[in-house]
Amino acid sequence: MSDTTAEPPRVDATADAPAGAGPDARPVLSHKEILTILVGLMMGMFLAALDQTIVASAMRVIADDLNDLAGQAWVTTAYLITATITTPLYGKLGDIYGRKKLFIFAITIFTIGSMLCTLSWSIPSLAAFRAVQGIGAGGLFSLALAIIGDIVPPRERAKYQGYFLAVFGTSSVLGPVIGGFFAGQETLLGVTGWRWVFLVNVPIAVAALIVVTRTLHLRHTRLDHRIDYWGALSLSVALVPLLIVAEQGRAWGWGSPTSITCYAIGLAGLVAFFLFERSMGEEALIPLRLFTNRTVASSSVASVFIGMGMFGGLAAIPLYLQIVKGSSPTQAGLQLLPMTLGIMAGSIVSGQLISRTGRYRHFPIMGAAILVLSLFAFHFVGADTPLWKTMIVMFFFGIGLGFNFQPLTLAVQNAVDRRDMGVATSSATFTRQIGGTLGTAVFLSILFSQAGTKISEAFATIAPTPEFQAALRNPTGGDPAANKAFIEQLQASQQSGGSGAGVGGAALSDSSFINQLDPTLAKPFLVGFSDAMSVVFLVAGGVLVLAFIATLFLPNIDLGPKPGQAAPAKDEDVVVAPAGH
Repeated sequence: MSDTTAEPPRVDATADAPAGAGPDARPVLSHKEILTILVGLMMGMFLAALDQTIVASAMRVIADDLNDLAGQAWVTTAYLITATITTPLYGKLGDIYGRKKLFIFAITIFTIGSMLCTLSWSIPSLAAFRAVQGIGAGGLFSLALAIIGDIVPPRERAKYQGYFLAVFGTSSVLGPVIGGFFAGQETLLGVTGWRWVFLVNVPIAVAALIVVTRTLHLRHTRLDHRIDYWGALSLSVALVPLLIVAEQGRAWGWGSPTSITCYAIGLAGLVAFFLFERSMGEEALIPLRLFTNRTVASSSVASVFIGMGMFGGLAAIPLYLQIVKGSSPTQAGLQLLPMTLGIMAGSIVSGQLISRTGRYRHFPIMGAAILVLSLFAFHFVGADTPLWKTMIVMFFFGIGLGFNFQPLTLAVQNAVDRRDMGVATSSATFTRQIGGTLGTAVFLSILFSQAGTKISEAFATIAPTPEFQAALRNPTGGDPAANKAFIEQLQASQQSGGSGAGVGGAALSDSSFINQLDPTLAKPFLVGFSDAMSVVFLVAGGVLVLAFIATLFLPNIDLGPKPGQAAPAKDEDVVVAPAGH
């Protein structure tokens, strides 16, 4: 490939398959040929992975600018809802139309959504445009993993999926820093700084489309399926009301008529989904027979709970760094590096050992246990906890995630027939996203429902102290204008008969003033937010206990021989195809 004008190698199953192999035999690809295909896949995955981290680090600034910090969960959950629902559809459609076409379609839709996000004028509008992004993102992960499942033997899959995890690692490092940089700019080239968080996706997407078009040449044998649109619709009816009540329940009241209506609609949608899936049989969005397989069932249950805990932690940690520790978005991005290093270390170690030994079961078990302990440790992190201690916990949290990312996907891929590779891979992604969608909505709802109460409790404890009263009379730090406005608001609240703690409500719509106050005056807010986050981490840790229990049911299955060794008679091989199909 030294000649840059040469056409990339095309993978032709008819040329590479062994003599006498059937149409479903996996071609024997060289390491170089696989890497050529990987380049295209990694570009698409980098796009989606970077977007997740870049938005997370800038979210506080975005929400403050749009005057709705407490409503920020909608931005994440809208994205996750559409990504979750479309993930299994991509698996089916890829079997029919070819994974390359769908991969290009996913990148294109993702890019259109990114451009729309730059035009957002409110949190609801941003959430709607993020939903468009999610439609594309649903295919970027699942299709890439399915293609690797198509062309790489199970034993080697862990090694090559390590390249994907390098993409995650790189995006985890670059995303928070880039997101923090843009969020920290008032304007850049006449555009509000945080809007560049979405605009930066466009040149990356164009590059990804060029690379994918040139390198991703796969043999496609059309498999005609009925598309389970009713299943997708009923799943939407099940998920959306439940997520709405998870977000709005604290305002409506969990037992209010509106909340009960949402529960009823969600339950009806869930029942309808299972009925449609059963009637569709093999053509179901998620074939129910897959879950009769012990590996698929236990992996799926574990993935749901790990997704909940993972997204709960990932949503709360940047908020802790920026609100409680007063870090800028860029600083918070850099402070998340220990978690990124943990993810990369856990992924690389597990990938290499799985490739050598052919066994994966103990990694999800150890990973889930480490996640439980890490979130339990986060529960004890307070407003005054030194940052280096928090970073140690972040590192182990990352290790736990790294031990779970690829082993659970490998387990599912290895447990099903070749014909189910696409739908099985998308189901593995689907279950994790279901958990992530629920986790983000539920845990951010817990955070902001607890924050007002915890800030009031902190005010009741801290406001009478001599230090706080002295700061009220003569603040020595912070921005004088911010101090004056806060003191006047506090005095007005106290004169009207309140305790003064009610001023904490303002922090739930725009928290930016907290870091401008005298540190003593800001302390009740910082302690209140920190205590609310402790509740989130404790609940997330409890959820991950369930993930740990689910991983114990994983069977211990060998992934097969290394390349060059004799394959057992039952070894299932896979296919790729010439460009143009």
